[in-house]
Amino acid sequence: MFSLARENTKIAFDSIRSQKLRTSLTVLIIGIGIFALVGILAAVAVLESSITGNFSSMGANTFSISRYDFSQRIENDQVKVNPIISYPQAKEFQDKFTYPSAATSLSFTAGSNLEVKYADRKTDPEITIVGADENFLPNSGLETTKGRNFNSFDISNNNYVCIVGSDFEKGLFKDVNPIDKTLSVRGARFKVIGVLKEKGSTFGSRQDLRLIIPIQVARSLFTAPNIDYEIKVSIGNSDMLSSSVDEAELTMRRVRRLNPVQEDNFGIERSDELLRQMLEELEFLSISAWVIGIITIFGSSIALMNIMLVSVTERTREIGVRKSLGATKMTIAMQFLTETLIISLLGGIIGIILGLLVGGVGVSLLVNISFPMPWEAIFWALVTILIVTLASGLAPAVKAAGLDPVEALRYE
Repeated sequence: MFSLARENTKIAFDSIRSQKLRTSLTVLIIGIGIFALVGILAAVAVLESSITGNFSSMGANTFSISRYDFSQRIENDQVKVNPIISYPQAKEFQDKFTYPSAATSLSFTAGSNLEVKYADRKTDPEITIVGADENFLPNSGLETTKGRNFNSFDISNNNYVCIVGSDFEKGLFKDVNPIDKTLSVRGARFKVIGVLKEKGSTFGSRQDLRLIIPIQVARSLFTAPNIDYEIKVSIGNSDMLSSSVDEAELTMRRVRRLNPVQEDNFGIERSDELLRQMLEELEFLSISAWVIGIITIFGSSIALMNIMLVSVTERTREIGVRKSLGATKMTIAMQFLTETLIISLLGGIIGIILGLLVGGVGVSLLVNISFPMPWEAIFWALVTILIVTLASGLAPAVKAAGLDPVEALRYE
């Protein structure tokens, strides 16, 4: 059996070498189909890993309260203008929301495109100042790589301390340890107590150029009308998340002085719901991969079948000789199925390698995360190769096996 398979493989490669152009085109077509399938599925796997990684750092048991409910669609091109969440309202919510194991943080963007100074150095006017409390970092999925987070003493005593984004170490504090250094913002001096872990950009906003200061200090230095505050809440037990969201909605309605028939004029966004929505969007890419792959592979199957049928016709006399020497129908059929399988595997290997390099490694380098091997995509690529082999090689194999040896020997 092994010797027969080895002989069929040798004959298959001899036939492939004699039909280099036709075989190369078919291998290319199959490779493109598998490349599209594996490449897109690998890219989806990388993006899913990136998204779930980012949201897992925030935790699946957090939610935020903001001015608008961004999950609602705009109908009739009409935008409902909700009132801002003022500081008294945000503070009242924090005081009244006493759900078990809940930690509430208040924050606001105090200023944008600002300049920060250290000694004789200064940044470009691109720094964002955020006023926040001690719960802001854990509730936002932020971590410090150096130093520490705010503590309750910093917040209650309005200490002039700050936490800087990772880009400060590349610019203002290059070759300098930022901890305990003093920054100047609008004439106010802040001691650096922590450096944030790198986060990259989100929707075009550079997260690593932020400078976070205690919320009351920010309120005193950056006064402006209609400042909109954001509330973030984390729950210690994820099983209690849904009930805590319901409780938060009732609390916020009381804070907003809404009567029972009025609609909410604020939005609550759960981290797990946002994750689910984003993963649902990625499913479209997976469907696209299958559509493109199926169309391309269907075309390559027809091309491969035609090549094998032509090969049967061209080798009719050879088939007659083999049959006259005792080759069975199964032996002849396996010879052509082996050749079909080799062509499919060549195209599949090329497609898988290109798909992993472009869709997997390429995308993982762009989003700066480790490359998760998409075993599911590789599995389905191999299944697709098997289906192409059977669909394309069965008819030529049956035709070759069914040839009459006497008539085949007479064929010119």
